Amino acid sequence: MTPVSRALAGFMLGAAGMFATMYSTQAILPELSRDFGVSPSRAGLSVSVVVGAVALGGWVWGPVSDRIGRTRTIRLASLLLVPPTIGVALAPGFDALLAFRALQGLCMPGLLAVGAPYVVEAFVPRIGSRAMGYYVSALVAGGLLGRLGVALAGSLVGWRAAIGFLVVLPLAAAAAMRGSLPEPPPPARGHGALRHLLNGRLLAVAVAGGSLFFAFVGTFTYVVYRLEQPPFSYSAAAASLVFVLWLLGLTGPLAGRAADRVGWRRLTALALAASAMGLLLTLSDRLPLVVPGLALVAAAMFAGYTATQLGVGDAALADRGSASALYFSTYYGAGALGAYLPGVAWERWGWTGVASVGLGSLALAAAALAAAGERRPHISARSGRRSAHVVRRRR
Repeated sequence: MTPVSRALAGFMLGAAGMFATMYSTQAILPELSRDFGVSPSRAGLSVSVVVGAVALGGWVWGPVSDRIGRTRTIRLASLLLVPPTIGVALAPGFDALLAFRALQGLCMPGLLAVGAPYVVEAFVPRIGSRAMGYYVSALVAGGLLGRLGVALAGSLVGWRAAIGFLVVLPLAAAAAMRGSLPEPPPPARGHGALRHLLNGRLLAVAVAGGSLFFAFVGTFTYVVYRLEQPPFSYSAAAASLVFVLWLLGLTGPLAGRAADRVGWRRLTALALAASAMGLLLTLSDRLPLVVPGLALVAAAMFAGYTATQLGVGDAALADRGSASALYFSTYYGAGALGAYLPGVAWERWGWTGVASVGLGSLALAAAALAAAGERRPHISARSGRRSAHVVRRRR
């Protein structure tokens, strides 16, 4: 294994560990309700507080990484995640559990928000845009581990032990990353984080990525309700199998290679078109059409995430940690809305309402992408030189 491969493997382990921790309580909400005597909606706060803390924490970790460096920030965040994870496993009450979950969320952007600009600066120049695809694949694997792994292990040894075991991932990642992560050039400094609020291209990329995520979250949150009703009438367990489609996110490296060939803007446009086609297919009452539609929505989401992360690096040439913080705040804010607004549409108009809201979000993403404009000359992943020829060829 080459030094770059070892470094990338350690970094991916850290990313997977962060994402597994984020969603570790989602599959055990009924157990939390029983153990702590709380309602399902209150148990769901164990996920909501993490998402909110991630959105807030990004504004701290992004600028910090611009000042002290990406590698130091990533390793520090991995180590800081360990104590609150142990706290969740040992929480004496539900309020304490929520407090520890919030602390976890505040630690996560140290890798999740900082990770994207680090990949652009440290790995893309060495192995191309597929590095971003590997990063996204690690997040997908971590998400599946956090949902399915904790649920399965919890059924055998209890949810506390299952969550406690997750501390192994950030500890192992911190050890693997120590001394192995390549140090990118010092981050370019601009006029500070607030300057990004005037960066129209960056804002457009953030809106495009967030709108795509909105449609994805809304679709997969409420499709389970639809599959439990006629004409499908599946059990809750059978309906939940649609989440296996998230494995399509493991094709992230292919999306990275596609971005190398056609550019992030075209790849994002293709992802939006695929997601829209998928939503239209889900309007059918025939499962052989609904499942491929959901697959398109999932694949489009992960391809679009890879593409828009590359777009952030293209739109922000300085203070990229702060730029990533802005992107992630928009992204997770849109995800929070995606878990709620399509539900209102479901209650009033059924699945047609959910799909319509999702299509509206995709239309907003397309408008934002158009507003993002053309790419700036950038450093070629292969040559390391600024090349207008590369820009023209990849548009």
